[in-house]
Amino acid sequence: MLKETHKAEIDDILSRYPVKRSALLPLLYLAQREQGYITEAAMQEIAGLLKLTPPQVYETATFYTMLNLKPVGKFHLQVCKSLMCALVGSDTVIGWISAKLGIKPGETTPDHLFTLSIVECLAACGTGPMMQVNDDYYERLTEEKLDRILADLRQTGTCSLKTGPFMWPEPSGAKPGA
Repeated sequence: MLKETHKAEIDDILSRYPVKRSALLPLLYLAQREQGYITEAAMQEIAGLLKLTPPQVYETATFYTMLNLKPVGKFHLQVCKSLMCALVGSDTVIGWISAKLGIKPGETTPDHLFTLSIVECLAACGTGPMMQVNDDYYERLTEEKLDRILADLRQTGTCSLKTGPFMWPEPSGAKPGA
């Protein structure tokens, strides 16, 4: 139970919001941090804490792609499938991942290392096709880049190709930091 193991943290979260419902996302993050995903029991407990119905909590939990309702692998590969990424090859990227890892979207490798998910816009429309692995962005994907990413993640747990959150390029002729 969240309330028993995280009472002080829950009290702190609730104290920050005059409207209790506003604490929903932080509490869902707390639940996910606890188990790696949000259990039905956690959603019911959060609903009770915030005086919401379980469906109200569920509808929020299912809206955000960064919240998981089932266990995911150590590396959660989320491939953007919005129109812009689809136009530049996101289906091809999904095919490469499926072939290389032997999993389909929504599945996890037997070693629990990788989970493949298809998600809507990840806000990197100008640099597709792209995917997010946990909190890191990988953009302008090619099969060679994907091979390197997967090899690096398997070997070291990190990848030198990560770009982090999307950053707009500097205007032409602008000096960095100017």
